[in-house]
Amino acid sequence: MITLKNVTLRRGAKVLLDNTSVTINPGEKVGLVGRNGAGKSSMFALLNGTLHEDAGEYYIPTQWRMGQVAQDMPETEQGATDFVVEGDTALLVAQQEVTASEATEDYDRMAHAYMALQDAGAHDAPARAQALILGLGFKTTELNNPVRPCITTLLNH
Repeated sequence: MITLKNVTLRRGAKVLLDNTSVTINPGEKVGLVGRNGAGKSSMFALLNGTLHEDAGEYYIPTQWRMGQVAQDMPETEQGATDFVVEGDTALLVAQQEVTASEATEDYDRMAHAYMALQDAGAHDAPARAQALILGLGFKTTELNNPVRPCITTLLNH
């Protein structure tokens, strides 16, 4: 579960969260709404570790991974599943290392690169991407549709 206990979060002089406590249990769906500048993105930055609380504490299980969708998504003919898979930076780095290692005759490097690819979850990346897409409320018939601005609109509401 995700737990915030007496968290205060400031951006400059503006207090976004003041002595806030909340627990989000596995399987719960939570919506975060507010006007521009209210702190929605800052809250996610706190949860993903790019911002730190000014007071209080929060806990996210270390084995959990957070997925995020950019607020402004490009329009592309690329299918939604492939688009999401390409957003897996650990997988992308591992795939690049495999390609680089295959260009050499360093078999030890290749072995390590393939192990990193396995550790990054290459075997089930499309299935994980599709689970994420379906979890956002899309239909199975939309998994390979091109990414369009209408998806951005749906994700922002």
